[in-house]
Amino acid sequence: MRGSTVVVTGGTRGVGAGIARAFAAAGAHVLACARRPPQERLDGVEFTPLDLRDPPAVRAFFAALPRLDVLVNNAGGTPYRRLADADAERHARVVELNLITPLTASLAAYEHLRRSRGSVVMVGSVSGGRPSPGSAAYGAAKAGLANLAASMAVEWAPEVRVNTLVVGMVRTERSAAHYGGPDGIAAVARTVPLGRLAVPADVGAAAVFLASSAAGYISGASLHVHGGGERPAFLDAATAGADAPEAVTAGPDAPVTGTAGADAPDAPTAVKES
Repeated sequence: MRGSTVVVTGGTRGVGAGIARAFAAAGAHVLACARRPPQERLDGVEFTPLDLRDPPAVRAFFAALPRLDVLVNNAGGTPYRRLADADAERHARVVELNLITPLTASLAAYEHLRRSRGSVVMVGSVSGGRPSPGSAAYGAAKAGLANLAASMAVEWAPEVRVNTLVVGMVRTERSAAHYGGPDGIAAVARTVPLGRLAVPADVGAAAVFLASSAAGYISGASLHVHGGGERPAFLDAATAGADAPEAVTAGPDAPVTGTAGADAPDAPTAVKES
């Protein structure tokens, strides 16, 4: 990635910071844009304040760039909110943040990416492929994001590649706020086939791969970064069989990280800052 210019939206904390660090470590010039600066310095990452829900500001930001090779649409989030607990307008804001802002950024970046024959990496979620109670609008938006990426990959080929990272549970600086400390985090980790939650660097490594020449023939794909997924609930509920594994209790449909939902790549209980 040396010599490439990479923009990571929401790249100041959690999964976004992990992605920004990974590209910087690969030699790229990395710009992280978000509404607020990082709380700690990210070596090799340049911060630019930007509200991605302001389309004119987004277009101005990309227009001012001399070059762009990779856009990582990471910004997003949701609070834990059941459908009947809010009106449609509040749910629509979640859809806007998680679906419309990646579209806005991608369109604003398109001409740069076409000239450089670059790529877009969407940061999706396993919530987009299964029921997501407590974060239904978020799950719907992430499902839409995966479809948007697949369609974009066809429309923008062969100049621009577009792929999606389907992210599962990630351990970030905010995980304890939801899981209640090390014991809760360990209990949830035992539900993952690989035996642990992801860390932001895992997602970062996958993003670098999809943007690199090693993935030069990969476009329109969804790469699952979820440690093997979720163990089917019926296996733990079944009583037949002497060797049936003991059930692990991790709380009722715990919404997890990075953009809420039991799998979102960042903050669990508050909207992830973009």
